[in-house]
Amino acid sequence: MKVLGVISTTAMFLLLGVTVPAFAQEAHPEDGAKPAQHEEPAKPAAKPEQTKPQKQEEQAKPVKQEEAKPQKQEQQQQAKGQQQQQEKQPQQQAESTKQQQQVKGQQQQETKQQQVKTQQNEEKNQQHQQEAKAQPQQSQGQYARNGQKDSAGHVYNESHFGPTHHGRFEANGGREYNGRREYSYGGYWFYAGSYPAWFYQQDVYFIMGADGLWYAVAYGNPSLMFEVNIG
Repeated sequence: MKVLGVISTTAMFLLLGVTVPAFAQEAHPEDGAKPAQHEEPAKPAAKPEQTKPQKQEEQAKPVKQEEAKPQKQEQQQQAKGQQQQQEKQPQQQAESTKQQQQVKGQQQQETKQQQVKTQQNEEKNQQHQQEAKAQPQQSQGQYARNGQKDSAGHVYNESHFGPTHHGRFEANGGREYNGRREYSYGGYWFYAGSYPAWFYQQDVYFIMGADGLWYAVAYGNPSLMFEVNIG
């Protein structure tokens, strides 16, 4: 009986030993299913992987913008260069116009100066002509009459003497005769003991005075005169 009791007790322990592990195995799968529930919410973790291309695209965008910057800069520089060129054109036109005006002004000034010079020359010639016309009238009382003779028989002829027959004489001109310098005028040779400086500096004419003597007279200033002789 004791042996039977021992066997029964041993069999019970064996059964308990078998059922406990089996129960444990059944219990563990339930426990293991719980983590499966936790894994399902982890599925959205795949979304960051999907967003990576977007981030890469976003990162790529600045690269494209950086590539576009040089083109924009070139376009801006070209536009700036065109603008500067357009701004320079009015300045160049203004400078060109200014230069043309300056040249035109110089030409006008030169033309005006030439006109003034011409007018002065005309006035000067008119003055000489008036003086030449007035001098014969004065000579009627101061100078000899046409055809009058001097003491040596030399005839005064207005077609050879007087203001209308003025000329310029040189210090070394004429001829050297009997130690004196003589000058040919009106068909005669005239000479003087000495010649004033103005005689060689302006036009001179010869005339016979009312007293029958011969005189050399400055054409530009009839008040300048001195007596001469016929050789």
